Amino acid sequence: MFNKRIKIKELLAQEPKGQEATVMGWVKTFRNNQFIALNDGSTNNNIQVVAALGKFDDELLKRITTSASLKVTGTVVPSLGKGQTMDLNAETIEILGDSDPEQYPLQPKKHSLEFLREKAHLRFRTNTFGAVFRVRHALAFAVHKFFNEKGFVYMHTPIITASDAEGAGEMFKVTTLPLEGNIPKNEDGTVNYEEDFFGKATNLTVSGQLEGELGATAFGDIYTFGPTFRAENSNTTRHLAEFWMIEPEMAFYDLEDNMNLAEEFIKYIIRYAIANNKEDLEFLAQRLADEEKQLPQDKRSEMGLMEKLDFVLNNEFERLTYTDAIDVLKNSNYSKKKKFQYEITGWGMDLQSEHERYLVEKHFKKPVILYNYPAAIKAFYMRQNDNCEPGQQTVAAMDILAPGIGEIVGGSQREERLDKLQSRMKDMEVPAEELWWYLDTRRFGTVPHSGFGLGFERMVQFVTGMTNIRDVIAFPRTPGSAEF
Repeated sequence: MFNKRIKIKELLAQEPKGQEATVMGWVKTFRNNQFIALNDGSTNNNIQVVAALGKFDDELLKRITTSASLKVTGTVVPSLGKGQTMDLNAETIEILGDSDPEQYPLQPKKHSLEFLREKAHLRFRTNTFGAVFRVRHALAFAVHKFFNEKGFVYMHTPIITASDAEGAGEMFKVTTLPLEGNIPKNEDGTVNYEEDFFGKATNLTVSGQLEGELGATAFGDIYTFGPTFRAENSNTTRHLAEFWMIEPEMAFYDLEDNMNLAEEFIKYIIRYAIANNKEDLEFLAQRLADEEKQLPQDKRSEMGLMEKLDFVLNNEFERLTYTDAIDVLKNSNYSKKKKFQYEITGWGMDLQSEHERYLVEKHFKKPVILYNYPAAIKAFYMRQNDNCEPGQQTVAAMDILAPGIGEIVGGSQREERLDKLQSRMKDMEVPAEELWWYLDTRRFGTVPHSGFGLGFERMVQFVTGMTNIRDVIAFPRTPGSAEF
């Protein structure tokens, strides 16, 4: 039944010359009881199926409704109508699955993104989400392709972990202990996790980095690409409770090597998406342009989607220290005229998205890599820089800032010196006894090494131009929402 099926994308690339073809897909529209727009998800473009008047039974035609699934066999001919190059003159039409038009919630009209989030199980069938998720696929494939070509080893790091790589404390607990009733307690009233499944407190991972470092100190270059979780009660357009992270770790890399790889990586995956999903990206670019026409002039982006992607590809990323960035921001007209929502208070402050975007979009007009951040605002595992100014201890950290979104990559050279790492862990109250295995990599053949993390959904958001991160992951997990 199915082995003769051709995908619509493949069929539309052919020359229409009377060949027979069998297609299967879902009905987008059916007009004049004759013209069926059929789509199978391989492309946003539909094949126009022509059901000649009088050729098919009225009862069959009544069942051809929006989102009903069909199998159609017919002859491919040049189209006489506008908007398509070919028609499929139907010889046989088989209904594979009915769709009740009174019940189906996505009628052939424009729906808001908020409404479609409530119908996430069906929103893939819209043109917008068809394009977004084909681009997401291309980017994911490009990630593996890039690292494979460079000889990296792909590692699967644990989803259930007893360590908190970020020291953030905002983690989802994993337990088989009863949530009600007699929870085993210690004498001091705390939960006795020795009776739990793993014999200790465990959580869903916030990062695979620490385990990734273990792999890097054996294989040289590794990367992880998997789900991560943050129990952060944040309802912004940039945060999810469950998201995917790409985290390479490289032995014998310093901070500059790290920055070079990250820049090359970002450009590679964007270039791959443009080469392989140009049609989808052009659709999303037009969609974004139409959306921005509804905004006041001062809220519109200065660049269209394709311009923004070219902007990243065609510019060498500007590199400057955090200290220099603070000076640029402090001396900017935006700061002097108090246009920033968050005031530039000086060295040591954590930069906000608006500050990062100013550096990229207004000042340098190119992507920016900031490096050498204050130690006080960064994680324990980052390498402490030598010869710092008094009161200005920095670490070899780097963030890559992109137009329209701000930080898209965060990374660092890792602290390879055991004494420095132990001292930093003590200062930050990170329990060394729980990370004995991590410290062993500094005891047995330590090496300079580096890595970075890229939030995959942030990258998909950037490449597709979608303004809400909930619209670039199939089933978003956010505070109060775990539907589907």
